[in-house]
Amino acid sequence: MWDFFYGSYSLTEVLILCLGAILIGVNKTGVPGLGMIPVLLLADFFEPRESTGLQLMMLGMADILAVIYYRRQADWKIVLRLMPWALLGIGLGVLALKFIADDTMKPVLAWTILFMVAFSYIAKFIKNADKMPEHWAFSAFFGMLAGLTTHVANAAGPVMAIYLLSMKLEKKAYIGSAAWYFLILNWLKIPIFAYEGRITLSSLKADITMIPLLIAGAALGILLLNKLPQKRFEQIVQSLAALGAIKMLIWP
Repeated sequence: MWDFFYGSYSLTEVLILCLGAILIGVNKTGVPGLGMIPVLLLADFFEPRESTGLQLMMLGMADILAVIYYRRQADWKIVLRLMPWALLGIGLGVLALKFIADDTMKPVLAWTILFMVAFSYIAKFIKNADKMPEHWAFSAFFGMLAGLTTHVANAAGPVMAIYLLSMKLEKKAYIGSAAWYFLILNWLKIPIFAYEGRITLSSLKADITMIPLLIAGAALGILLLNKLPQKRFEQIVQSLAALGAIKMLIWP
């Protein structure tokens, strides 16, 4: 049974997958920004291409759980505004993987995220800053950046965290909008990842065994979200986005 589902994976690697599944579940239903931790965790124990493929299938399954629970909470105006730009960003990500090295891409993405986190903190002191999120270029920038980062490394969480916070959404509307947005993007990415060789039959079999842990993580996320005050929710999201970007800068 072990050989069928996990093949050559070691016990340590399977345990890391289990931890990643729980964190992904919590991230999708309760603590946005936490998603950078499994991205980095899996990358430390698996080959880069394999780690992104393993994670994407878990993300896709967790997206379904999040949408089931928060399906009526989404702000579709925001989701649809971002979607065309996100698809363009995925196209840019396909090209980036062919021509740009990871060690060049990561610092650029990290500094961009840190800049946006800083912007979210100081925006209230900038004249007319409240009007900036309403401009089409604001959505275009974040949509393309989210599409690019999600395709390259499943790392669009911090980007979307800053964008959705700027929309001043109530926490459940935030989670619902993010759930639908990532459900669409991640399931569109799955055939592309399979074509690129990042999703294989062996990784798919291992991911299937993670479903119970994804469900447990999702339930824990819902519990945490119900307990978190709105202000604390926003502080946690901003802090985790910043920490994720900093880790990208120092990630070997």
